[in-house]
Amino acid sequence: MELIFPLLAMLALTFTVSFSVGISRLIAIRKRMVNPKYYRVMSGYDEPAWLTQINRNYANLLELPILFYVLVLTALALNIQDTLVTMLAWLFVVLRVVHTCIHVTYNNTLHRMLVFAMSAIVLLVCWIVLVFSIF
Repeated sequence: MELIFPLLAMLALTFTVSFSVGISRLIAIRKRMVNPKYYRVMSGYDEPAWLTQINRNYANLLELPILFYVLVLTALALNIQDTLVTMLAWLFVVLRVVHTCIHVTYNNTLHRMLVFAMSAIVLLVCWIVLVFSIF
């Protein structure tokens, strides 16, 4: 059941970035940095780079982490309580927080890629441990 806590932490990160996207869009519209019509079909106008960074980070949080959510829900459904899986799940969440911090601040692509790769490897190892726990 401890595995629920990294899942909740990942959800908190995702919702925090989601709300940041909405607030950032409103600020950009209010400051006339972006035409509100842009958000009808997400094209036809430009948006500031900082806003694109936040939008892309939010999209990233809806890609690879989906496999994390499936992993946690699978472990919970099968009542698998493996300490290694829980530790790896926390490591994945921490790496995703670091990835988000890099992405929405100084956005060094090499740093971001390294952290992304580490999080993907941690998630893969977590899946391997889970599969071996099942059999």
